Amino acid sequence: MSKASKEQYEIWQKDPANWKWGLFYYNPEDDRIFPPKKNPAMGWTINFGNKRSVRTFLLIISIPISIPLIVML
Repeated sequence: MSKASKEQYEIWQKDPANWKWGLFYYNPEDDRIFPPKKNPAMGWTINFGNKRSVRTFLLIISIPISIPLIVML
């Protein structure tokens, strides 16, 4: 997948079709793992249309969940 231009990233970010229920960013064409939210001042979100992004999200979530389980053993 080739890297898109900054203008293309902005177009994708502003396109309501790439936002499911207005909250979740889903764009398989976008190769970014953490694209900015609708309002960039609010930080970043996960691109649920990108498999690498979903794997990264699951890894980030699994670490705090697994630590207490390991300590309990």
